[in-house]
Amino acid sequence: MRILIIEDEPICSLILAKCLQSVGEIQTASDGEIGLESVRAAHLAGRPFDLICLDIMMPKIEGQTVLKEIRALEAAHGIAQGKEAKIIMTTALSDQHNLLEAIPRCDAFLSKPIDRGDLMFYVRKFGFLNGRTNEPLDRP
Repeated sequence: MRILIIEDEPICSLILAKCLQSVGEIQTASDGEIGLESVRAAHLAGRPFDLICLDIMMPKIEGQTVLKEIRALEAAHGIAQGKEAKIIMTTALSDQHNLLEAIPRCDAFLSKPIDRGDLMFYVRKFGFLNGRTNEPLDRP
C-alpha cells in the first residue's frame, strides 16, 4: 500500500508516519504544491497512492484546494468512483465550514492532535488492514 502524508508541520508529519509505518510505503510532502506534484507523479508512474493524509492549513496551496485538484486528477485519469485514493483530512481547525467543504470529496476528517486509534479505525474501515490481525493487506 502507498501512503502520502501532506503536512507542513514536521512533528505532525512524523507522528502520522510513525502511526502508519507498519501499514505501507510512506512518502511525505511539506506543502500543498509538493503534495499535488507527488500525486501527479504517482499517477504518471502508474502507482497512485492508496491513502492520503492531507492537512488543511498549509503554505503555497491550502488543503481544500489540493483535495479538489486530487479528485479532478483522478477523474481525468479515468479512475472509477470508489477506486480513488482514500483521503483523510487533518486539521487543527474545528470549524463547521472546513468540515462541510471537505466532506463531499474526502473519506474522513480528523482533528489534531491526531489520535492513533481514530486514525487506525479509518485505515481498517477502508480495508487496508486485516481486521483480525491488524496486518496490512496485500494490494496489487
